[in-house]
Formats: sequence, structure tokens, C-alpha cells
Amino acid sequence: MGEDADTKNINNSFLPDYVTEADVISTVEFSHRGDLLATGDKGGRVVIFQREPQSKADSCCQGEYNVYSTFQSHEPDFDYLKSLEIEEKINKIRWIPQHNAARFLLSTNDKTIKLWKVCERDKRPEGYNLKDEEGRVKDPSTITCLQVPVLKPTDLMVEVSPRRIFANGHTYHVNSISVNSDCETYLSADDLRINLWHLDITDRCFNIVDIKPANMEDLTEVITAAEFHPQHCNLFIYSSSKGTLRLCDMRASALCDQHSKLFEEPEDPGNRSFFSEIVSSISDVRFSHSGRYLLTRDYLTVKVWDLNMERGPIETYQVHDYLRSKLCSLYENDCIFDKFECSWNGTDSVIMTGAYNNFFRMFDRETGRGVTLEAARETGKAHAVLRTRRVRAGGKRRKDQVTVDSLDFTKKILHMAWHPTDNIIAIAATNNLYIFQDKVSYDIQ
Repeated sequence: MGEDADTKNINNSFLPDYVTEADVISTVEFSHRGDLLATGDKGGRVVIFQREPQSKADSCCQGEYNVYSTFQSHEPDFDYLKSLEIEEKINKIRWIPQHNAARFLLSTNDKTIKLWKVCERDKRPEGYNLKDEEGRVKDPSTITCLQVPVLKPTDLMVEVSPRRIFANGHTYHVNSISVNSDCETYLSADDLRINLWHLDITDRCFNIVDIKPANMEDLTEVITAAEFHPQHCNLFIYSSSKGTLRLCDMRASALCDQHSKLFEEPEDPGNRSFFSEIVSSISDVRFSHSGRYLLTRDYLTVKVWDLNMERGPIETYQVHDYLRSKLCSLYENDCIFDKFECSWNGTDSVIMTGAYNNFFRMFDRETGRGVTLEAARETGKAHAVLRTRRVRAGGKRRKDQVTVDSLDFTKKILHMAWHPTDNIIAIAATNNLYIFQDKVSYDIQ
């Protein structure tokens, strides 16, 4: 996305100058057709935005996204057995492919996954025989004739109701959910286990990966993310804090402790430091739309892997290499443990990921070039121009450059989503949701 990008900013806070923790957006997800966009926040709320029909007066401008529905997905809870509070924060949202007029989505906090039904009602029944207009039961002795109830038009209402609640499946915090291509099952992953669920069965699940050692003192890695293959319902991938990727085939065995493929980049002994293992931990993994490639994000880089080549990534892009000299201070303020997400565009030709100072980065896979963009209030105005930014590691900076020392590490782009087909992205920056669209083409230099 280049300098001809139109933008729209949706502020998710009623107090622009003061951000409460509950208002911070924690996940963003487009529906499979892209007409709906769901966000979850740390207060347990889910906000759904709907794309308005394209304007006939301005056919070159894509339809805008407006609030469609808001509901409370999760409430604070307490684990009495372990004496632990369970936060209401929404960790992930995933849409179920649409098969009828209703929409379904999965949302999860640390422990409980819920299936929600989203539907519209623009008619209401009238003319009951046993009830009056206010819904009170009539005296049967007063009924002298029978009438056929009819449906009459009414104002459009969006109803959101919980259909399933999947609880007690995880001992540790859920970090991933992924819907299978069979549209009947989904997986959920925590730090040490991955479970397989059926969308119609809530009282049991199948454990398909378990890396918990007999003695927890022998624990060397944890699961950081997991996702199903977009076409093959038997394949899924999961990443670890050691920077490895394991592709598993559920046809091989019921418990996929033995992976089919292991993707790992050999470490250069000359570059090893105290922070090596921390910065190599994979925070997000995504299959490409074609299913041929994998996109992963660690602290400093974003990488593309070929499913047919296990020995290392085929592409590596430096997201903010200028932070290597700052790793010690980033470790002290815990920023080094931030979990950035990544995303493909609809054709798998451009990738996107987040950074600090409300910057986010895009890389063109064909040219290998990258661009740094900023999600800021100035660019949040409708039809504002989205301009590139540059960070200078040292020396005298130019007028259009930002120095590393001036970066604000409290402003970070962790969560983002790309429209499945169109040139539209959604960026979560603290309590603000920015929606950027490019009317022409990608312009990465």
C-alpha cells in the first residue's frame, strides 16, 4: 500500500486522551467474504463492523465499515481449584464459513471458547390465538375464532446469541483457535497442548498434541501458535518458543506427538547471545491462501517458509533490525516478550506485520522491498494520505526520519488483519481501530 491509500479510523474509546485497559483491542479478524470485521478487547467485548454497499455516486470508493453489533463475549471468572483469576480478555476470534443467512464466530479467552450466532431480523409475528399483542396469555373462553398468524415488517435488528460453550478443555492459557476446512471441527492450543473439537459437541474434545514433560523441570519449550491447513483437513502446523515449526498429519496417529515435518533455521554460533532464544520465539504462524507457504513472525523478523523445504525459510525480512542494540533495555521493560502478528494479502504477494511507535511494515515478495507506515490520528481522518516513515539507527537524522531513541514502545501494533480479497487492512493500535484501503495498487519501495 502506497501513498495513494485512503484511510478510515474508527475510535474504540469514548475518552481519546485516556485509555482504560478494558478498551485495548486484543484481536482483529475479517470474515471469509470480508463483509464483516470483528474485534475483541481486553474487557471481553466483541464489536462487529459491517461493510456498507459500494456507493453508486462514487464507484471508485470502496464501501466503508460501520458498527454492526456489539456484545459481551466473556466475563471475569475465577478458578477455585487453582485460586486464579481468569481474565475476560478476548485472545482470538475466528469466523466459521457461512452456509446460510446466519453467521457464526468463535471467540476465546484464556480458558473458555464460545460459538456465537449472528443473525438479522426484520419481521415479527402477529396474530397469535392464545396471546394478546403484549404477549399475555388469553382466557380460552374469550376466543371465538381462529386466525392465522402473519409476519409483518419491522425495524432491522441484529441478534447475537451463544450457541455453544466449550469449557474445561485447557489447563493452560489458550493462545490459538483455528477452524478446519471441513467446517465441522476446530483446534484450540495452549502452552502445552492442542485439542480437537467438534462444533456440535461441547462436553469432550480430543487431545492431538501434548508436549508436557513428566517432570515440569524438564520443560524446554512451549506452543506459541497453531493453525489448520486451508485446504487439507488432516494437516495442521504449530510453532514453539524455540523458533521451530512442526507440521502434523492427523492420519498418521490419533496423538500427533511425532510430527511429519520439522521446519527450523540453523543458528549461527557467531551471532548467539543471551537474547537469541527469546527473539527467535515464534509469536504467529499463518498458512498462505494457496496452502503452499507459511508465514511466521518472531521478535525481529518475519519469514516465509516453503512446505516442501524444511531446512530453512526461503525469505527473511527484517522488521526492526535497528532494535538489536536495544535488546537489553527491551528485556528490562518486558517489550522483548511482545507477541506481534503477521498477515498475507489476498494473493500472497505482500505480507504485513507490526512494530513499535504505531508503525507497521509491508513487504513485497516479488521485489523484496519493504515500507514502514504509521497508524496515527493524522492518518485516521477519512481519505487522508498514508505516507511512509523511516527510522534512523544513528547519526544525524533528516526531517522525515525518526530516531530509534525517540520511538514510543508503549505504542505498538500487535494485531492486524487483511481483507481476504480486497486491498483493505485493519490495524489495531491500543484502543483505536484503523481501516486503510488502497484504491489503486500496492506501491512498496
